[in-house]
Amino acid sequence: MKIPITSSEVKEKANSLGFHKVGIAAVDTNPDDSAARHLQTWLALGYQADMKWMANPKRLDIHACMPDVQSVIAVALNYYTPHQRPEGKDYGKISRYGWGRDYHKVMDKKLKALANWLCASHRITKIGDRNSTSKGVPTEGIQARYYADTGPVQDKVWAQKAGIGWIAKNGNLITREYGSWVFLGEILTNLVLTPDTPHTQHCGSCTRCIEACPTGAITQPFVVDANRCIAYHTIENRAEELPQSLIPHLEGWVAGCDICQDVCPWNQRFAQPTDVEEFQPYPWHVAPRLTELATISDEEWQHRTTASALRRIKPAMVRRNAKQGSGE
Repeated sequence: MKIPITSSEVKEKANSLGFHKVGIAAVDTNPDDSAARHLQTWLALGYQADMKWMANPKRLDIHACMPDVQSVIAVALNYYTPHQRPEGKDYGKISRYGWGRDYHKVMDKKLKALANWLCASHRITKIGDRNSTSKGVPTEGIQARYYADTGPVQDKVWAQKAGIGWIAKNGNLITREYGSWVFLGEILTNLVLTPDTPHTQHCGSCTRCIEACPTGAITQPFVVDANRCIAYHTIENRAEELPQSLIPHLEGWVAGCDICQDVCPWNQRFAQPTDVEEFQPYPWHVAPRLTELATISDEEWQHRTTASALRRIKPAMVRRNAKQGSGE
């Protein structure tokens, strides 16, 4: 008879795989549905813009992703590097998350290894990831399904429940050790594990992120309207033209926006360089010229974004962003 795996063993293995933070949350049979209510209110206001996947009803109940789920293993990877964007209006600005290798690829590899290890410790019936098409639910054995910003899971909510950090007023998750410069992932499992204490809120009375947002996208603490968000429009908006109200505030941003993170005191005080080599910036991602991006060919953009999360931005979109970001 095998001895059930312990939470400390799970954390030790996660750390050995290179995760910078790991925590465990229990999935209650009668959960506090405040997060679900918050999401429903946000959706009712239309703040998801064209991101229709945010309305997936599975986000409201994690059992819809795994009916037998008992625990959520939440993990975080620090991606901060000390590189700084050059001053001047000639350069385009790319969010730090997109400087290095696609975080999905990095997280998926580590999460798969952790899920495999979990299942290898017991008699296994299924391992599933975001692409799993298997039908039915196993009646015995260990289930483990992982996500890295790829499924209908409220990853920041579960990271807070698992004690990794807290959801800030700008909607990001802040950790004490790394600020908000972290990628999040989680493994859903039917293992019953000892949970961590949920993290408490430590934004206090600070409103720097709200005040710094040039478009007023943070409509109130903890509420972000994607319709006003530079990051949304430069990454997700497929329209030929950006909203006229947004253009004067682009300030060179062509892929994402880090303003609310750059001004955060937790990031200014506690950001530390990552030890994940894949997150080191590709040379041209830190200081691309707007004039070059405004005329970049489809082929060159595809070449430059190989193995990059920036591949989500289509070539026509980056040309649009660069032209309008430069005031053309």
